[in-house]
Amino acid sequence: MTNRRQTGRIVNRTGLAELFGVAMPTIDHWIRNGCPVEKRGGKGREYEFNTAAVATWRELKARDEAAGNVTASEQELKRRRLAAMTGREELAFAREKADVAPVAQFESAMVKAFAEVRANMRTIASRVPRMIVGEKDEARIRHVLEEEVDRALEALADSQLLSADDLEDEDDDGDDTG
Repeated sequence: MTNRRQTGRIVNRTGLAELFGVAMPTIDHWIRNGCPVEKRGGKGREYEFNTAAVATWRELKARDEAAGNVTASEQELKRRRLAAMTGREELAFAREKADVAPVAQFESAMVKAFAEVRANMRTIASRVPRMIVGEKDEARIRHVLEEEVDRALEALADSQLLSADDLEDEDDDGDDTG
């Protein structure tokens, strides 16, 4: 940024928050992260900000983040590392409790589910015409169609999407996580 004064309004923290549509804690976060301040506040004095300078600062910050040019502080890197470690431990715990499934098992179940839906929906076209031949009541036709769709969905709900073989195949991949 240049040293010459940019045109813009001078506002306090509240005015800045209103102008940018953010909460007051966000303004405090901006200040800690280098937001340009005209006058620092404290002991009864309000902060003063040049709105143009803040807008330019935010634009440059967004551009740097988008380009991947932002270097994280040591504190931020420690926070990220702790978050990653925590996430890894939570995932391991979820695996132990069998609360998560490997992606391959999920994909297999989804393929089977969509195949089942497709098969059941396609049979509706062969069953329904016999049931509504000569029917003129739109409500009755809708009711028959809804019943057939519900029947197809119930069949899907009753089907087992993963078999014991699917689970064994996953264990045989050499994955020692489970």
